[in-house]
Amino acid sequence: MHLKKKRRSAYGLYRKNKKDKKDEQIADLTDRLMRQMAEFDNFRKRTEREKAQMFEIGAKDIIEKILPVVDNFERGFAGLSEEELATPFVQGMDKVYKQMISTLEAAGVKPIEAVGKEFDPNLHNAVMHIDDENYGESEVVEEFIKGYMIKDKVLRHSVVKVAN
Repeated sequence: MHLKKKRRSAYGLYRKNKKDKKDEQIADLTDRLMRQMAEFDNFRKRTEREKAQMFEIGAKDIIEKILPVVDNFERGFAGLSEEELATPFVQGMDKVYKQMISTLEAAGVKPIEAVGKEFDPNLHNAVMHIDDENYGESEVVEEFIKGYMIKDKVLRHSVVKVAN
């Protein structure tokens, strides 16, 4: 009788070992599944980031090409007299210019304030320097080309004249 108990216990150990292998296999497959899910989630996040970056790069490239057109509108309006500004053609062009500016603003593009501000090499590109007692130290006195930012990044630096 004692012998039968040993056989049963040996058989029980055998069954436990077999069950342990199944448990190990389940744990291994569960681990693999979790890793695959994490890899897929990382892949999805990475592709979303890359897609957003590609869109930003494309938008930035197009906006950089549009800015000279905006500059030409501004130069054209600056050279007109009051009588010429009142003509229907110029008023129509002004509407197109304003629409262009509002579209750029909707895309997150803002002009950099320069005149009267302190010179900041991160925002301004100084091409001229004058000594004048009427202005403060490193004050921007004239803007030759308007600078723009998109969100918090400089799209184009302001080209300016700096005093003192």
